[in-house]
Amino acid sequence: MTEPSHLPRHDVPEHQPLAGGIAARARATAVPAYLTRLNPEQREAVETLDGPVLVLAGAGTGKTRVLTCRIAHILSQGRARPGEILSVTFTNKAAREMKHRLGEMLGQAVEGMPWLGTFHSIGGRILRIHAEMVQLKSNFTVLDTDDQVRLLKQLLQAEGIDDKRWPARMLAGQIDGWKNRGLGPSQVPSGEAAMFANGKGGKLYASYQERLKILNAADFGDLLLENIRLFREHPDVLRQYQHRFKFILVDEYQDTNVAQYLWLRLLAQAPSSKAAPSPVIPGLTEGQNPESGGREDSARDSGSVLSAHPGMTMQSAPRNICCVGDDDQSIYGWRGAEVDNILRFEHDFPGAKVIRLERNYRSTGHILAAASHLIAHNEGRLGKTLRTEDIDGEKVTVTGAWDSEEEARAIGEEIEELQRRKENLNEIAILVRASFQMREFEDRFVTLGLPYRVIGGPRFYERAEIRDALAYLRVVNSPADDLAFERIVNVPKRGLGDATVQMLHDHARKRRIPLYEAARAVVETDELKPKARSSLRDLLASFDRWRAQAEVASHTELAEAVLDESGYTDMWQKDRSADAAGRLDNLKELVRSMEEFENLQGFLEHISLVMDRDGGAEEEAVSLMTLHSAKGLEFDNVFLPGWEEGLFPSQRTLDEQGRAGLEEERRLAHVGLTRARRRAKLYFATNRRIHGTWSTTIPSRFLDELPAHNVEITESKGGSGWGGAGGYGASRFDNLESFGSSYATPGWQRAQANRARGSGRQNYGFEEGQSSYGSREQGGFAKPKRAPLVIEGELIAKSTGTTSDFNLDDRVFHQKFGYGHVVKIDGNKLTIAFEKAGEKKVVDSFVERA
Repeated sequence: MTEPSHLPRHDVPEHQPLAGGIAARARATAVPAYLTRLNPEQREAVETLDGPVLVLAGAGTGKTRVLTCRIAHILSQGRARPGEILSVTFTNKAAREMKHRLGEMLGQAVEGMPWLGTFHSIGGRILRIHAEMVQLKSNFTVLDTDDQVRLLKQLLQAEGIDDKRWPARMLAGQIDGWKNRGLGPSQVPSGEAAMFANGKGGKLYASYQERLKILNAADFGDLLLENIRLFREHPDVLRQYQHRFKFILVDEYQDTNVAQYLWLRLLAQAPSSKAAPSPVIPGLTEGQNPESGGREDSARDSGSVLSAHPGMTMQSAPRNICCVGDDDQSIYGWRGAEVDNILRFEHDFPGAKVIRLERNYRSTGHILAAASHLIAHNEGRLGKTLRTEDIDGEKVTVTGAWDSEEEARAIGEEIEELQRRKENLNEIAILVRASFQMREFEDRFVTLGLPYRVIGGPRFYERAEIRDALAYLRVVNSPADDLAFERIVNVPKRGLGDATVQMLHDHARKRRIPLYEAARAVVETDELKPKARSSLRDLLASFDRWRAQAEVASHTELAEAVLDESGYTDMWQKDRSADAAGRLDNLKELVRSMEEFENLQGFLEHISLVMDRDGGAEEEAVSLMTLHSAKGLEFDNVFLPGWEEGLFPSQRTLDEQGRAGLEEERRLAHVGLTRARRRAKLYFATNRRIHGTWSTTIPSRFLDELPAHNVEITESKGGSGWGGAGGYGASRFDNLESFGSSYATPGWQRAQANRARGSGRQNYGFEEGQSSYGSREQGGFAKPKRAPLVIEGELIAKSTGTTSDFNLDDRVFHQKFGYGHVVKIDGNKLTIAFEKAGEKKVVDSFVERA
């Protein structure tokens, strides 16, 4: 027998239980609790730990559960420590939810996961550790959008570039787009750089980056762009993180942009000590001129993106990376997301395993069948079919309405019916394609007394551009409205800054008069500088002109004139930011909304009721939002209005992006349908006012792409304002004289009484030129219009009419002009001969006896 000390000294091989052996079978019986709650496809996604894995997770299939269980499985199997897992999400909310779920499953272990967060938070963490390598200090500041725009304005001024023609905000958007594509200043194609300030875009980008370094600052895009540069220029740092992260998990992979894609690809390759070829710019093939503007796709096809980076070759074995996403829910192309990233996963990671999660736990059978049939018309997809073991439920309904008003009425009545059936209002949502559609629903809900909340943005009447427009109209209606006057006195900019407004406040307070009257008094004096005085005088003259116009023109025509002549519309037309077009659409929708009211006073009174609707945070309410804001949410009942060509799919998207845009719009429709658990109700209007013009619309092509056996055609419950014309049946609204507001406030009662006494011709229909819709006798949309009421009496545009307490030759002191004596008195205006400033006209409240 061999003594222990004489046994051969060989390394003991690492032991793994034999497949089918006693240990393996015994281990299989001890299944962790988190695995027992998974279906077979989910469990496969959790247990497949080696190599690249793509989990195609359809809507409502439990992707968050898969991600959290996968992390728990890695830790419980001892495959990695918490600090060796990189888990990337898109939003802080998603990261918090994942940490919460992991905390429930693992307890304190989740606290040791410093690399669970968003792309930018993790990128910022890495950047602070290695800040000196990218010419920053570890305490660098991350600029917000306002700081970024302010810095760019300084650069534009230094270059002598007109920031009205070339707005700083536009340049900020362009720079952000370049950074999202992983392009530094030297890598921007000349054709793109030439699009801003006659070819100075690239130079301004370089100056901006240089200025950021001087200020020890970075913007949001730098958190990833500088990471990519760090990894490219310092392969030892890249290898450090490649060794650290044994497992990489990515959520919502379909929404990654080029910079995020490059960052992940760098980290996801196994470390290599081989020398790499000379660097190649991301998005360009080897040897290509950076100014030639090559596409990212060609670079990815050739593999040049990867071979460009030191410390990594295409022969490197891919790491344990798991990406979870849904190519059918990629709806953020407008902000840089590249659906190709998920479509090319198998090409980027050879040998990758694709696992499809198709069992939906959210929606009923008919809803899933409709959504799956619709999205199957897209060519750029990997393919999957959602299914459920739930009941088929109610069919998807499609309802046609005569116009957008009837559409809002019909949906309002359906919601009231659901409310009578004890449905929770929190489980009801209206998802619109464009924000301007919200206005009619908000007005309708106020009339019905239905509480609602707008998700992902302000209510229609709370938007900045709508508040500005209303402020103008409020001053026209009531010159004494100080809050409204102060809001627009320098919008658009007229050179009337805070100092001018403060002067008006001081005078108004001393004389106890409104700001408007204070302004009228001050412009007759020398208190203001000539330019400011001229601007303020012109503004007051405009308001006088608009009030006179209100006596002879309709309030809608007045509103259009005010917005145009004030320069407010022009301000947004010149604004080149991404949201400028939407703001212009909202202004047009505001003018259209005024047609329902007899006069400006009635409209403004209605607005005050709308703005006063502010229920408590805990109150049940219908959710109103855009389709883009709805991703990740779910409701029992979902209403989808506006399914018409030009609106959905959006004509703007089709014009700019062609077939790719159409496919993204179809994905957006798929997202909308799959938000519904029990009921999905689609609506379209035959007539809709778009860009200020009534148009006959065509139902969306997406409706014909729905499966007939899963869809039910229903009749609108909203009635029709057309007296039965066109085969729509009689309307319960036919006996009403007006579709205006019908609430019983004193102001409305006065307006109705005035209307009854009013004289002048009464026109019906839309009154846009010679309306082709006809009068009431022809089934027209009965909206009586009349000439505006004439207020008896005389409006005297003079100063306060009070007399001054000063006398001729009184010696006085003025804060700005110094000492002098009174030489002329006109009411409360004094002409004073100042010892140094000469003769000036001032208001008496600005001087004191010397």
